Amino acid sequence: MIEIQGLTKAYERKPVLKDLNCTIEDNCIYGLVGANGAGKSTLLRIINGIFIPDSGSIKIDGNSVIDNESLKQKMVFVPDDLFFYQSYTLLDTAKYYEALYPKFDMSYFSKLAKTLKLDVNRKIHTLSKGMKRQCALICALATNADYMFFDETFDGVDPVIRSVLKKIIAKQMEEKGTTIIMTSHNLRELEDLCDNLGLLYQGGILFESDIDTLKTEMFKVQISLNEDFDKSTFNHLDVLSFKKQGSVATIIIKGDPEKSKQQLQKLKPLILDFLPLTLEEIFIYEMEVLGYEFNKMV
Repeated sequence: MIEIQGLTKAYERKPVLKDLNCTIEDNCIYGLVGANGAGKSTLLRIINGIFIPDSGSIKIDGNSVIDNESLKQKMVFVPDDLFFYQSYTLLDTAKYYEALYPKFDMSYFSKLAKTLKLDVNRKIHTLSKGMKRQCALICALATNADYMFFDETFDGVDPVIRSVLKKIIAKQMEEKGTTIIMTSHNLRELEDLCDNLGLLYQGGILFESDIDTLKTEMFKVQISLNEDFDKSTFNHLDVLSFKKQGSVATIIIKGDPEKSKQQLQKLKPLILDFLPLTLEEIFIYEMEVLGYEFNKMV
């Protein structure tokens, strides 16, 4: 488990993280979203002991990561700005990881490289941005670390390979009980992969929830009634958004879908359609309730 309390970090007196609190349970994929410059990379670097916070604490399995070599062997970090030794091939890089991580699985690494059609004997500096990202990810996955941190996970990776990598990452978590923390400025990139999502804004976690709860407790309804109506007609429901065009209204409702449907049917609607919401739409409506404009955050 990762426990973060009161975390604060500033650069040249400009705050990046401010009294941030967060708990990440084991054996899950946690997605951290936020605009560029929101502090996602800084947070991951602090968790991994690369940066020292100005105040606050971070505990992993109850221990501090600072100068904790045994704990760091259970953690692997793939940063946004990748680094490889200039003369190294992918195989050389894998051997380097193997020397650092006791549980590194070279056969699993070879299998992943073959799956992604990566030449292990080619020098990494000759590869494209997306291929370099793939190299870094498969080396990290082969460490079998308990905690994996991926910053801007799929940056530069084409959609087909991205889909393959998502399946590999999900399988890693399911089969090996790995805790994976991923960042992105693109919510859609993480929507179908993460168990939990947190929105980082102005130095803190503004909003977080597990995906299943978000997707089951909020829904969109299109409705038309036999008589004139407005938002007050639905005061008995938790309405997050109400927009009416002509005689048809589009309503975003939070609550139990089945109970809400029963209540709406009592109004004897001429039209009653329930429509799915994307995760991005859900975040937008949740942020509007809190008084924020979501599109400025991501």
